[in-house]
Amino acid sequence: MAAPKKGRRSAGAQGRPGRALVGILVAMVALVGGMFLSGNTTPRLGIDLAGGTSFTLEAKNEPGKPNAINSANMDTAVNIMERRVNGLGVSEAEVQTQGSKHIIVNIPKGTDADQAREQVGTTAKLGFRPVLSIGDPKPTKDPGGVPKPNETPDKGDDGKKPAQGDKGDGDKGDGDSDKSDGESDKGDKDADKSDATAPTSTPTTQGRAVPSALKKAPTPTPTPTGDAPQKPTKEQADQAKQAEELQKQFAALDCSNPKARSAASQKAASRPTDQPIVACDRKGQVKFILGPVELEGDRVEDASAVFSAQGGSGWIVQLDFDGKGGKQFGKITGELAKQQSPQDQFGIVLDGEVASNAEVTFAIKGGKAEISGGFKQGEAEDLANILSYGSLPLTFDIVDETTVSSALGEEQLRAGLIAGAIGLALVILYMVVYYRGLALVAIASLAVSATLTYSLMVLLGEAIQFALNLPAVCGAIVAIGITADSFIVYFERVRDEIREGRTLRPAVQRGWPRARRTILVSDFVSFLAAAVLFIVTVGKVQGFAFTLGLTTLLDVVVVFFFTKPLMTLLATRTFFATGHPWSGLDPKRLGVKPPLRSRRPAAPADTKEA
Repeated sequence: MAAPKKGRRSAGAQGRPGRALVGILVAMVALVGGMFLSGNTTPRLGIDLAGGTSFTLEAKNEPGKPNAINSANMDTAVNIMERRVNGLGVSEAEVQTQGSKHIIVNIPKGTDADQAREQVGTTAKLGFRPVLSIGDPKPTKDPGGVPKPNETPDKGDDGKKPAQGDKGDGDKGDGDSDKSDGESDKGDKDADKSDATAPTSTPTTQGRAVPSALKKAPTPTPTPTGDAPQKPTKEQADQAKQAEELQKQFAALDCSNPKARSAASQKAASRPTDQPIVACDRKGQVKFILGPVELEGDRVEDASAVFSAQGGSGWIVQLDFDGKGGKQFGKITGELAKQQSPQDQFGIVLDGEVASNAEVTFAIKGGKAEISGGFKQGEAEDLANILSYGSLPLTFDIVDETTVSSALGEEQLRAGLIAGAIGLALVILYMVVYYRGLALVAIASLAVSATLTYSLMVLLGEAIQFALNLPAVCGAIVAIGITADSFIVYFERVRDEIREGRTLRPAVQRGWPRARRTILVSDFVSFLAAAVLFIVTVGKVQGFAFTLGLTTLLDVVVVFFFTKPLMTLLATRTFFATGHPWSGLDPKRLGVKPPLRSRRPAAPADTKEA
C-alpha cells in the first residue's frame, strides 16, 4: 500500500505546475499594470543616454585654514555630496574630483536640477545655534527680542531667568515679538511654533539658550560708598554695541524678499561660528536672531526620517550623536530646558539659513533625540538628509553649470542594441537548430524574464530613482547569457536522463534536482560578484552591478516558477513525450539504445539412432 501512495503523491506534485505558471503570470500582469498606472512606460535614463546638467565646484580655503584643500578632505567632500545627491544610492548622479580642487557633479535629466543644485551648493558647515529671538519676516521699526545694554533683568526667578521672548523693555518688544510668534505659526513648520505649530520634540532637538555674547548687560555695580555707578567695561560696551547692531539688522531684514534672504544667508554663513547671526528660515516666512554655534553638525553620526504613530506624531527625524556630541547635547539641552519660549529652542543652521528649529522641554542625554512637528514625508527626509550629510570639510563655489547632450550616448546605445539584437538572434537560431522544440521553452522563458526586467526598471526609476545608463544596458545584455545558460543546464540534465533509458516524465523530474543545484550555485556566484561591485564602486559601474544583480535574481525566479513548471506540463504532451524528431528529445538522436531482450536458450535437438 505504501508504494501506491508514494506514486499518487508524485503524480500530485506533477499536477501543480499550473499554479506556479498562473502565479508568475499574475505577477507579470501586476508589474506591467503598475507601470501603466504610474503613467510612465519607459525607464528613467542616465545622463549618458538622456543628457542632463553638469556642475563644476571649486574648493575654497577657509579663514585660518590655508592647507584645508587636500586629497583627504576632497575625498570626504565627494562622498558627502554623492550621498546628498544620490539619496537612495541608485539615481546615477556622478560626483568625482577633477584636479586638486575641483569636483564635477553630473545630474541626469529627469532629476530636479534646482534641488540638486541647492544640495550640492549647500556646502557651509552645519551648526546648532540657540535661538534668541523670532520675528515676522517683514521689516519692523523695533525688533524687540534682543536685550539692550544696562537693562535690569526681569525679576522672575530672582532675575536669573529671562522673561518670555527675552522682552527686556516690556513695551514695543512685547507687541512685536508676540505678533511675530503668532504670524510664524501660520508659516513654515520649521519655524518657531511655540503657540501651536512649532515642531515639538518627543524629546526634540530644537531649543535655544541665551549665549554669553548676548546676555543682558549687567546692571552697573554701585560703589560701597554709594557714589555713582562704575563705567561699563570695554567688553560690556562691545557686547552692547553688538546687540544694537543685531537689533538694527533684525529690524531691517526682509526675509520675504528672495534677494534679501540670499544676501542675509551669505552674510550669516561668512560670520565666525562664535558670533551671533541674523538669519531667515528656508521658506522666508520667519526671521531669527541666533547665538553662536553651541554644537557642530559633524557631531551627528546619523539622522533618519521615520513614521511614528505614537501620539499622532507622524513623520519625525531621529538623531544619533557621537560620544562627545551626545555629552555636549545633553548639557546644552539641560540649560535650554530652563529657559522660556522662544529661548528654549535650537536653530539648525546650514549655509546661513535655519533649516529647522524646535523646542527643548528637558535635558536629552544618551546621544539620541527626535525632531517632530507635523512634518510631511518629504520635509522629514530633507531635514534628515541635511543633518546626515550637512557638514563638509571645505567650502565650495559653483563655478560652472552646463547642459550635457545625449547625442553621443544615443549613438552608443543604438550600436549596443543592434549588437545585442544580433547576438540574441544568433543564440535563438542555435537553440532552434540544436534543441528544436525545446527552443520554444527557452524563448518563452527569455520573454518572461525580459518583461519582468523591463517593468521593474521602469518602476524602480520612480521608486528609487534608478537610471538606466550604458553600463546598465550592458548588464542586461550579459544577463541574457546567464539566463540562457540556466535553461541549457536543465535541458541537458533531462536529455542525460533520457540517454539512460528513461521516458520523458521521469526524466524531467529526476533531472531537476541536479540542475537546480548547478543553477543556484552559478547564480549565487554572479549575484555575489554584482553585490561586491555595487558596494565598492560608484556612478556608472554601480548601475552595471545593480542591473546584473537584479537580472540574476530574476533568472532564479523564471527558472523555478516558469521553465520547470512548463517542462513538467510539456512532458505530458504526446509531441514531446513520444520523442518526436522535432521535439529535441528524440531517443535516436540522443544515442539511446533499446535494452536487449532476454532470449530462452534453444533446447538441444534429440539425436536419432539409425
